[in-house]
Amino acid sequence: MYAELDQITRQLTGSGGPFEIHRIDVGGQSLRAYKNAPAHMRQVWLATQGFAEREYLVYESERLTYADAHRIVASVANALVHRLGVRPGDRVAIAMRNYPEWVLAYWATVSVGATAVGMNAWWTRPELIYALEDSQPVVLIADGERLERIADPPPSIAAIKRVAVRSESPGALAWSELAGAEPLLPDVDIDPDGDACVFYTSGTTGKPKGAQLTHRGCTNNIMSMAFWNVAVPMATQAAGRKPTPPGGAAPNPAFLVVTPLFHVTACNCVMHGGTLSGAKLVLMYRWDALRALDLIQSERITTLSGVPVMSRELIAHPRFDEFDTSSLKSLGGGGAAIQPDLVAKIDSRVQTARPGTGYGMTEACGVITMNSADFFVDKPHSAGPLLPSFEGRIVGADGSDAPAGAAGELWVRGAQVIRGYLNRPEATAETITDGWLHTGDIATIDEHGFVSIVDRAKDMVLRGGENVYCAEVEAALFDHPAVAECSVFGVADDRLGEEVGAAVVVAEGAHLGAEELRAFARERIAAFKIPRYIWLRREPLPRNASGKFLKRELRATLDPADAS
Repeated sequence: MYAELDQITRQLTGSGGPFEIHRIDVGGQSLRAYKNAPAHMRQVWLATQGFAEREYLVYESERLTYADAHRIVASVANALVHRLGVRPGDRVAIAMRNYPEWVLAYWATVSVGATAVGMNAWWTRPELIYALEDSQPVVLIADGERLERIADPPPSIAAIKRVAVRSESPGALAWSELAGAEPLLPDVDIDPDGDACVFYTSGTTGKPKGAQLTHRGCTNNIMSMAFWNVAVPMATQAAGRKPTPPGGAAPNPAFLVVTPLFHVTACNCVMHGGTLSGAKLVLMYRWDALRALDLIQSERITTLSGVPVMSRELIAHPRFDEFDTSSLKSLGGGGAAIQPDLVAKIDSRVQTARPGTGYGMTEACGVITMNSADFFVDKPHSAGPLLPSFEGRIVGADGSDAPAGAAGELWVRGAQVIRGYLNRPEATAETITDGWLHTGDIATIDEHGFVSIVDRAKDMVLRGGENVYCAEVEAALFDHPAVAECSVFGVADDRLGEEVGAAVVVAEGAHLGAEELRAFARERIAAFKIPRYIWLRREPLPRNASGKFLKRELRATLDPADAS
């Protein structure tokens, strides 16, 4: 089937193909891009007018059709321009939970050529103030909880006009006033290489950096995801394999949005593509596996793309079999590697759904590789091939290209790479060299062009001169049926520099000892990779807003003296 995938890729991306690749000049760099990609995000939004009667946004008891959404977006866009003075190139910050207003405010902002700044809803007052000072938006659209956190703002952000969503706030304009304006979308010119949105990186070291995602980068990301979703069924069918997705024609797409919209995963990889395909987007107040099962059944969800722990919790839920999940066609996601055991469990547990993943990052406007269906089952350790808009390199520690098959840092170049970091020219220069984005991920590329992410370069444990890739150890531990969650990281050691530590959550009703787990791991990985320190827990591991485990917090709070 790999030969068939190569043939289909050449067919789809060649001259005259729907995903034809050509080279464009952006800032003096010759970059791969999709010839047929929309020029900017306004075009993406306007292209959905034909879905007028379809349901678009569902939140609790609230339901909006595409026609409803277009009317509100046009009204809000009109008010942003004519009442609040927003011009192309200005920034509009959005700070709230995953409410429908987040989506509507986003489309209104990008449709008038302004830049949507996604503010992390988990941020404290100092963090919110920092990002507002850094991005200097003209307008802040926020819910009551976020507005309360920045009450009595410092002079540096006092001039920002505020719009209150689902609340009242002194000095803020009510969202209803924007949504009640004349539904007339202003006509503006939009630069494809201008910023569509700014998303702040996790900030594992120092202050978060605002990544500048261009319109061209965002539309090319949509095309990348569409390419893979077209190429895989064609390739598997050509190889004589079972249909993907199985079970006949899929219903109208319905996406369960389970990660925060202020991150590239939910915004660019779920909302963008889902909207352009006419999907229904079902928003959750917060992640809860039981509630997700209920929504999958009642809303006939076809796609759930979150962080891996969400899929794991879903299929392991004790009430899973009580719910009708037959509408699901794709289950998985990104943000972290999906462990091989989870790939197999998804494929066997949900009869109608195939496992899928996307490896990417904010700095690439979304996905860099994708893997799904039979390809993912066959290569569960792989994130899939580079998508057509990218060219890639594996770079060794000395800065030269690594030998074929060897591990090194993955560098990629293409139209999806960000313009840079807001107000951070030095950080931009460190991360992007001659158009090449340094991903910070250690990877290999196999004979089929499939990329395997070995580990984060900075998270790798260096034990006595040996590289221990945390993802590999985590995959081995997750094979044990009593392991519900685990996170592997380095623990300082006077003799070896670092030792391997693992925080492990034991599955409900199961019993597991540290020595039993080490013995289990010894059958799968080398002895020097076996965790010296194991903390067995019953409570969930700490996570950030996107659902990733907080290794830094675990390192800081877990005492080696308490480990087994």
